[in-house]
Amino acid sequence: MKRAFSAIKKFFYPASDASRWVKIMPYLVLSILFLLMVITSTYTWEYTNSTEFCGSACHGIHPAENIAYEASPHAEVKCVECHIGRAFVGNQITRKLGDIQHVVAAVSKNYEYPLHVKTLRPAREVCERCHNPDKFSDDSQRVIYHYSPDKENTLYRTYLILKTGGGTVREGLGKGIHWHTQNQVLYYPTDGSEQEIPYVKVIYPESGIVSEYVDISSDFDPYSIDEAELKEMDCITCHNRISHTIHQPENAIDLAISRGVISVNIPGIRQNAVRLLSKPYESQDAALREMDTLGNYYRDTYAEFYQENLESVDQAIGVIKEIYTQSIFPEQKVDWDTYASNMGHMNDPGCFRCHDGKHFDFGGFAVRIECNLCHAVPVIAGPDDLVTEINISHEQQPNSHHNANWIALHRYMYDEEDENETCSECHDVTNFGEANNTSFCSNSACHGQDWEGVNFEIVDNSEIFEKLVQQLPHFPKTLDLYETFVTPSLDTVHWQEVEDLVCEDCHVDWPPVGPPPNDICLECHGETQEGFEELTAVYEPNPHDGHYGEDTTCSYCHINFGSDEIPESCSYCHVMEGYELIEGVTSSE
Repeated sequence: MKRAFSAIKKFFYPASDASRWVKIMPYLVLSILFLLMVITSTYTWEYTNSTEFCGSACHGIHPAENIAYEASPHAEVKCVECHIGRAFVGNQITRKLGDIQHVVAAVSKNYEYPLHVKTLRPAREVCERCHNPDKFSDDSQRVIYHYSPDKENTLYRTYLILKTGGGTVREGLGKGIHWHTQNQVLYYPTDGSEQEIPYVKVIYPESGIVSEYVDISSDFDPYSIDEAELKEMDCITCHNRISHTIHQPENAIDLAISRGVISVNIPGIRQNAVRLLSKPYESQDAALREMDTLGNYYRDTYAEFYQENLESVDQAIGVIKEIYTQSIFPEQKVDWDTYASNMGHMNDPGCFRCHDGKHFDFGGFAVRIECNLCHAVPVIAGPDDLVTEINISHEQQPNSHHNANWIALHRYMYDEEDENETCSECHDVTNFGEANNTSFCSNSACHGQDWEGVNFEIVDNSEIFEKLVQQLPHFPKTLDLYETFVTPSLDTVHWQEVEDLVCEDCHVDWPPVGPPPNDICLECHGETQEGFEELTAVYEPNPHDGHYGEDTTCSYCHINFGSDEIPESCSYCHVMEGYELIEGVTSSE
């Protein structure tokens, strides 16, 4: 050992009379070692950032995520692009060091199944590096293939016009699904998977208006909210499983049949495949053995077909088994329903976490739930439909259709025995409310569905609005509600006596499904923008100045509060100290 240390010392500290090469050699060796260290570190860094490393070394304990990722639209995007993020290498190293706790947990087996992600990089640092949120996307058509659980595997197509949207209102855009990422929408989830959202807050920076919505079916106390715990809506709020999608059995089989990997000619294959995939099994091996018996079923039930199409049946069984092994992991407690997907609302609440018909603001307006808000009304085309007619609704609709609660209320608006019903003027109302696709009003994509999270019946409760008003955090507690708030009469809504005034003079739709449009009010009050602002000219600032032509309805303030307290009610939306009367100025009314 001493000789070795002596040789090393002599190598790095040569004698003064040593040759030039002997003196240069230590520096040369150190340079080579440093270069090798840099190269090794670089390759190590690149390898630990590779998809192969993440999938094998880390997700060996959780194979479901890696398998779903490999079949996702982001299969060519490295895991670290999203989970570490694009940043200065120093920041990336710091973030990676923060994941050492997961390495320790994996090595020590200190974890519980099913595993759930606790932290994610913000969407603005990840998604928006590739997907520009300011980009406006035109409407696009989607065709979804469904196969019936019958012997013929009957094909039905759902045609959907998807309103992706985006952009800003200033550009004349700012609508559609991506409106949510262009506006400040805050929400408060009460569970880790964000399936329960009792409180939503929308801030409009240009106007300073704040809208708050509370799930009135919950016992949530809005006053308990810590503003720091509010989350801002971004891409991940909806696209939470975009890179790790596990399709439901029905969707997976429909997709396989539509792609031709499972023959549609196999009798009842759709029904049998979904049945096998949906059954609970003790283990994956038990499931695969059960699926192998499908061949015996076709051999015994459809002997002639089985002999002629043996290869197709075997291929179908193989695909069914592959779908199962790529989706279900009993040891990791992962199945079809372990991770909710928030994109859409077919299998999980998704959009209906907020657009559920029971999130109301203090004015009695719900978070809008409309069949044509984010997409057009779906159209179902059967096997005998040679031509599919798609109805695309425009803004020029009856006033009732723009009511925030219209979808929950429209079932009460049609009465086939009423000679004055107006629905049939625009729609085919044959078999109204059924789900046999014989008319616009019997659409099975709308009716006959068990929408998880939606509660239309809650609007039947006449006390919901009064309950909601008094529990919102920003509700002005100094104001007293009218006793007739829930069902205001003509006397309480229209404070001034007008001879021969009846309800039908203002309400275009009868029975009314909401307040009348502003232009009806302006026929008597103000008539023009200048006249509208003159009505409240005695106040500074003028509460009517700036609200002309906006979506805010006159009744939004005037139904909920008395005429004398109108100025104070503005504190619901605006941070202010109050109004002052201007001496010497008189109002036109």
